[in-house]
Amino acid sequence: MKIADYTAKVLSDRGVRYVFGVPGGPSIPYMEAWRNKGIEFILTSHEASAAMMAGITSRLTGVTGVCHATFGPGAVNLASGVGCSLLDRMPVLAFTSEVPDRMAGRTTQMGIDHQQLFRSLTKSTMRLTQAGVAEALKRSLTIADEELPGPVHIGLPSDIALKEAGDGKAENAASCPEGFTAGKPRSTGTGSVKEAVRLLKESKKPLIALGLTAARLGISPMLGNFLKTTSVPVVMTPMAKGILHYDDQCYCGVLFHALSDRLRQVTGACDLIIGIGYDPVEYNYESWMPDVSIVHFGTTDVDMPQGVRTVVIKGYPERWFEVLSESGMSGDFLSGRGVDKARREIEDIFSELATRWGPVNVMKVMREELSAETILTCDVGSHLHLAGQYWQPPEPDRMLITNGWSTMGFGIPAGIAAALNIPDSTVVAVTGDGGFLMSAGEIMTARRYNLNMKVVVIADRELNLIKVKQSWYNTDQYGTGVINGDMFGSDSFLGVPVFDAAEDTAFRTAIRSALAFKGPAIICATVPGEDYYKLIVRQ
Repeated sequence: MKIADYTAKVLSDRGVRYVFGVPGGPSIPYMEAWRNKGIEFILTSHEASAAMMAGITSRLTGVTGVCHATFGPGAVNLASGVGCSLLDRMPVLAFTSEVPDRMAGRTTQMGIDHQQLFRSLTKSTMRLTQAGVAEALKRSLTIADEELPGPVHIGLPSDIALKEAGDGKAENAASCPEGFTAGKPRSTGTGSVKEAVRLLKESKKPLIALGLTAARLGISPMLGNFLKTTSVPVVMTPMAKGILHYDDQCYCGVLFHALSDRLRQVTGACDLIIGIGYDPVEYNYESWMPDVSIVHFGTTDVDMPQGVRTVVIKGYPERWFEVLSESGMSGDFLSGRGVDKARREIEDIFSELATRWGPVNVMKVMREELSAETILTCDVGSHLHLAGQYWQPPEPDRMLITNGWSTMGFGIPAGIAAALNIPDSTVVAVTGDGGFLMSAGEIMTARRYNLNMKVVVIADRELNLIKVKQSWYNTDQYGTGVINGDMFGSDSFLGVPVFDAAEDTAFRTAIRSALAFKGPAIICATVPGEDYYKLIVRQ
């Protein structure tokens, strides 16, 4: 079997339906082989978007995502999106075309060392050889999926696609340095179940902290059963939103995002942190916790500063809740903890700001007009800090964000991936004007595939998050202006309709009009950015 055909067979057998990317000449045999196996090549406007789409595909389907780029600049562009899969923990195979062996190490057009480029952005990087195709693909899929999941890069020499695939030993595999964030962090704590049980039994004011790993592993049913008999305040990182319903009495709020300083009256008074699937890649423990011990339940070790008493229980959710059950914890740990007060303070500020036109009002109207089953993807910026605290998804995969990698330009590619993989759903991508400009070309991708995705641009005409942070340093607000005048100045963009709004009634009408339109549509909500000064917390 030819290498291109064998690669297609392996991916098809794995359940892969899409490969995202921008092709080059050497891509052609692979694209044809993928097409013959029913795998659709999704042409994107930028390779970084392709890698993000591959990552979100893996998150939504459970099937390893796949992306592809050509030599040099294509690979460099792809690398930016591959980093998203690394630090947001999504299994992806990233293929790039590479120079043939006879040109390796020589000066040549577009020629760079792809393994050196991807080494710090992936769990492993290797260059495919004719003899080692079978082993390399098998090993790559295993590495991508194992804890912690993430990307693997495979270089495809440009002259091997039509050669016969071998089943010999794979060569030239290179993993990341020991202890690097792509790998498994080194532990600074003990692994004693006995000590964990003792700390849990002795705690009078425990606090549960949920994170990305808990969201990936779907712990909601087990957590719900535990909280029925053991009422403990719960905080979470942004990517864990949806694990515990907002209306649950134990729910406190989201760390790091808008108004999270109100949570300090709960977090600051605890005597033990119970980290359940907490991944410090989003927000390090020591950035918010008081000087208390941690019982960390995770799939890998956790890196902590020296001096923080940490007990690490490694395993999967069934084991975590076994140990919690062994501790005999039960009863009400909520009384007098300030949970209701913290929630009320957050809700009161949101309610006040929602009465006037601004970003909170925009989110309020969206909550009223969109069904709970809507898949919301959200870009990085001040609006993400708002959405991270204010938006209430019924489950984790109904709100898709990047917080480990935290890159602008994420919202629209993520929305495209969601609309492709769950075509019957309502998908709304929320972005700022800065994030929109970084991925504006993908509007054509959405149009080409006639995806039923709506894009809400919260246009404050500036990089507002940077402007807010400039105010913390008492510096001139400089270099943050994005737009003079209207964002679009037209009722369409790249052939996609644009609905403008500059007050809440017009925005509600725009949302309804966009939802009624069959295909992609853009809603531009032009808002003042002043409210963010009240919402965003200095960490």
